Amino acid sequence: MSPSRPRTPFGGRSLAAPGPSRRALLTGALATAAVAVTGCSSDGDGSSKGGSKRLRVGYFAFPSGDLIVKNQKLLEKALPDHEISWVKFDSGASVNQAFLGKSLDIAALGSSPFARGVSGSSPIPYKVAFILDVAGENEALIARKGSRVSDVAGLKGKTIGTPFASTSHYSLLAALEKAGLKPSDVKLVDLQPQAILAAWQRGDIDAAYAWLPTLDELRKTGTQLTSSKEIGAEGKPTLDLAVVSDQLIAESPEVIDTWRKVEADALRRLKSDPAGSVKAIAAELGISAADAKAQLSQGVFLTPAEVTSADWLGADGKPGKLASYLTDTGQFLADQKQIDAAPSADTVRKALYLKGLPDVLK
Repeated sequence: MSPSRPRTPFGGRSLAAPGPSRRALLTGALATAAVAVTGCSSDGDGSSKGGSKRLRVGYFAFPSGDLIVKNQKLLEKALPDHEISWVKFDSGASVNQAFLGKSLDIAALGSSPFARGVSGSSPIPYKVAFILDVAGENEALIARKGSRVSDVAGLKGKTIGTPFASTSHYSLLAALEKAGLKPSDVKLVDLQPQAILAAWQRGDIDAAYAWLPTLDELRKTGTQLTSSKEIGAEGKPTLDLAVVSDQLIAESPEVIDTWRKVEADALRRLKSDPAGSVKAIAAELGISAADAKAQLSQGVFLTPAEVTSADWLGADGKPGKLASYLTDTGQFLADQKQIDAAPSADTVRKALYLKGLPDVLK
C-alpha cells in the first residue's frame, strides 16, 4: 500500500482509493525472501530434498476437495518423485503477491483476486486450470445484532469488515450496489478473517462479509443479510479457482495433468464418500465431524464433468462461461475503481489453461 494513502484504524485502506499498483506489489514481493510471504505459512520449506523435484502448492483452510487432496496425500502418492510443499494462505491478495514473487507453482485463488491479477499492463503470470468450488452459503454478509441492521440498505453509515481483493469483497460491493448504496456510503475496512472476528468481538465493526469457518462464528451473534449464493443467482457468481504458474505450464504440463486428476478424484469423493470426506476436512480444519459436515453442506461442488462443461471452465479450444464471469468481474471491479482498467475478454480467455481438458479427467 502506498505510504501516502491514509490508513484506517484497522490497518486497511479506504475503499474509495485504488488498490496498490502492480509495480508496487512486485517491488514488495521481490523485496522479501521468495517464501516469506505475508499471510501464509508452510507445511514444508518449499525446497528440493535429496534431488527430488519441487512443487509448491498454495491452499486455503476452507472446506473443499483441495483439503481432501492434502489430507489424503493424493498428490504425494501421484507424484512420488516430487517434494510437495503445502503453503496456507488467508486471502487471495497474498496468493497474488506470492505468484509475483515466484514462490508458488499451483494455488487456490478466488475469482475476484484472479480478475485483478490479470488486469493491467503486467498481468501476473498464471492461468486458471481448475475450479475447486462455487461460492454458496459459505460466504455471506452478517450484521451484528447490536447494530440493529436488518437489511443491506440499513448498512448506510456503518462500518463493515472484509478482506480486500477477495471474493467476499467483490460480493459485498455487489450487495451494496443492489441495495442502492455506494462504497462511500459505508466505512469499509480491510481485515483478514481472524482480524474480522476480533474486531467483531470488540464491537469495532457493525457487519462483515467473510467465509467459513469465521462466518459461522459471526452467525452466532449476528443476522445474515445476504450470501454469495444469492448474489451469484443474481448474475455475479464467485468461485474458488485453482491457478498454475506460466512457468509450470511451460516446464511440467504433465504435473498439471496429474494434479488435475487428483483434484477431480477429490470432487468425486465428496459425493461418493461423504463420511470419509467429512473426516478429512475435520482433520485439516481441527473441527468436529458435525461442524465439518455442516460447513461442506454450504458449498457448491461441481463434478469433474461439470467443471469442464460449457457452463463453467470449458474444454480445450472451447472456453466455458467462466470466461464471461471473470470478464464481468473485472469490469465490475473497474467500475468500482478497484482496478485501473478491466481485463479484456481476450485477455481472460488467454488466462484459462484448458489443454487436455476434458480428456485428462476421464
